[in-house]
Amino acid sequence: MAVSDDSSGSDPRAAEQLPLTPTLPAPQTVTELSLAIKRAVEGGFGRVRVKGEVSGFKASSSGHLYFDLKDEDSAITACCWRPQAAKLGFKPEDGMEVIATGRITTYQKTSKYQIIIESMEPAGIGQLLAKVEALRVKLLGEGLFDASRKPPLPFLPETIGIITSPTGAVLQDIRHRIGERLPRSLILWPVLVQGDGAAAQIVAAIQGFNRMVPRPSVLIVARGGGSAIDLMAFNEEAVVRAAAASAIPLISAIGHETDTTLIDYAAAKRAPTPTAAAEFAVPERAELRRRLHHNHSRLSKAMEAVTDNYRLRLLAMTRGMARPQNLLDGTRRGLDDWSERLERAMVNRLKTHSHQLEILGNRMPSPQQQWLAARTRLDHLAAAGDRAMLVYRDKVVTAIRHQGEKVANLAARLEQANLAIRLRLRPQVTDRDGREILTAAAVTIGQAIALNFNDGTVQAEVIGK
Repeated sequence: MAVSDDSSGSDPRAAEQLPLTPTLPAPQTVTELSLAIKRAVEGGFGRVRVKGEVSGFKASSSGHLYFDLKDEDSAITACCWRPQAAKLGFKPEDGMEVIATGRITTYQKTSKYQIIIESMEPAGIGQLLAKVEALRVKLLGEGLFDASRKPPLPFLPETIGIITSPTGAVLQDIRHRIGERLPRSLILWPVLVQGDGAAAQIVAAIQGFNRMVPRPSVLIVARGGGSAIDLMAFNEEAVVRAAAASAIPLISAIGHETDTTLIDYAAAKRAPTPTAAAEFAVPERAELRRRLHHNHSRLSKAMEAVTDNYRLRLLAMTRGMARPQNLLDGTRRGLDDWSERLERAMVNRLKTHSHQLEILGNRMPSPQQQWLAARTRLDHLAAAGDRAMLVYRDKVVTAIRHQGEKVANLAARLEQANLAIRLRLRPQVTDRDGREILTAAAVTIGQAIALNFNDGTVQAEVIGK
């Protein structure tokens, strides 16, 4: 069978079976690809709002927050930069369910996507309020809210310390109301009233006012209304403890009348509004005048009643008394009688003493006789003294001689006893043959000797003289 070979012809089926060379895109660097993905992700999602549970929370020293948001099946990395973290109004914790608003982006160094949080709030405000209630029960059990611990508000304070934001309307409301009622000296301690760092500043302000010399008479801690998250700084444990420990009476005025924070329980007085706090701090000038007038009127009437009562009692007592002139006449007559009796008694007593003195004068010897008798007694005493002195001198001389002999005998006995003791304590020195050596000159260098004590013998060798 013949086979034709026509190389010039072409088979369409054979052409279809030839391999094709693919067209590939130009290669990119890893950075270029990562940036392309970043643009695609950020452009595709924009801002998002996501609900999840905080996990692995970490607050860096720079103020940035890092954590994961997770649910039962997934997790996404989240970060919140310091400016946004300062505005949160609460501190995230592991296990807290939150709703975060932000933008999706990627982190090209690790090829991970993440959410950059712009704002965040607890998913359930009840969860946050439950923590506040748990803290309230704890502090209540410690007695931190007991009325006995709260100092009373002063009636007329000299100086009022105010702790609030310097830019809000609260400060102006307090100043205006105090100026209307009774102008007082005011000291402002400006603080943040919400967000990161607010609690620490409020604590520092309370403690700072308490360290002042002199201290303010009363403190007002105030801020305007807001959400439960906005007021959360006043539920912080450190703030509540600082308010309870304040020696200066503290008035809390946080939010509106329906708002309640834990500092209200620790304060000496809770005001429903900042304006009401100013009213609690100082009395109204017109009310003071009214009370002063009322008290003055009551005091005047009471003094009149007391005066009238004493006047009536005095009149009643004078009616029952005798006339002073009658009492004086009787007294004068009795006085005259006693004067006459006294004069007679004095004359009689003078006569009696004069007679006794005369008798005694006759019995007494003359001064010359008394002098001669005294001189005679003195001579007798001098002679007796001379005789006694001679006898005493002889006895003393004899006693001295006798004692001298006794002392000499005792000294001799003491010397003998001392010599015997020295001899008994000093060792006996002998040579090798037992002969006693009495002088240093009797020994030679290198000679063996024996020292005989009461309790034994010591062998020795002379090594020097």
